Amino acid sequence: MTKADLVDKIAAKANVTKAAAERSLNVFLASLEEGLIRDGKITLSGFGTFAVESRKARQGRNPRTGETLTIPACKMVKFRPGKTLKDILN
Repeated sequence: MTKADLVDKIAAKANVTKAAAERSLNVFLASLEEGLIRDGKITLSGFGTFAVESRKARQGRNPRTGETLTIPACKMVKFRPGKTLKDILN
């Protein structure tokens, strides 16, 4: 599903215009980003948890040349589904 598909679904289910649905989605995504930057973790009950985790530097390999290289440390966003979402999917 693309962002455009999601906007269409939100507009249809909430009975609002596509422009309003897109603004709402953009506000939600911006709020999610701000919360992760500020708190490092966001929990949406029944859906899941988004958390910022650190990844250590590690050795990698260029598959084309076989050359060894160092992949720098970075922060990643990880998602852990909640019980309700797991139950729906299984």
